[in-house]
Amino acid sequence: MHSSRRAAYTAAVTLSALVLSSLSAPAGAAQVSGQLVQTLNAPETISVPVQQTVEASLPDAAPQIDGDAAEDYASLSAAVAAQDADLEADRELQCLASAVYYESKGEPLEGQLAVAHVILNRAASGRFAPSACGVVSQRGQFSFVRGGKVPKPGDSVQWRKAVAVAKVALNDLWHNPAPTALYFHARYVRGSGGLTRVATFGNHIFYR
Repeated sequence: MHSSRRAAYTAAVTLSALVLSSLSAPAGAAQVSGQLVQTLNAPETISVPVQQTVEASLPDAAPQIDGDAAEDYASLSAAVAAQDADLEADRELQCLASAVYYESKGEPLEGQLAVAHVILNRAASGRFAPSACGVVSQRGQFSFVRGGKVPKPGDSVQWRKAVAVAKVALNDLWHNPAPTALYFHARYVRGSGGLTRVATFGNHIFYR
């Protein structure tokens, strides 16, 4: 939810509370897509926090404010389409978008978003590098990385889509389709190393 909408809502709720409390209380007090090489070391479940919905009844309008920005879009496709392809000189965004592009271009949007979230889940887990670039460039994990350097693809429809998907993931604009996943591989790869499958999208299987 955009900060301007949240600020307007907060002001409206505060004003409403002041008016109501002045009527009822004497003092008017208000209460205010290459293969990912897996590391098979007893992965932990990563819980992605979901903000709670806040509802309020206002005199003329009663908007519902939802902390999950996914409510701003009718679908994942709409969320992706609303993003531009500008990297804004953001290295983290470029690393994340490059992983989405090389690992899952041509896959369903849910699969591309799940790939992005695997990287973000790893960065937040405390068991991998604490940044998207650190996770992506980790030795032996992604075959498209050469010498620790993350390539930037040339401009194309698929690259622009990958950037948009990365922005959706980074800004939490749509729910994570594989919220506990830390690993994935292509369907043709046999075995999971004892990992627990959490989702399948297109040609990829996701595990925790």
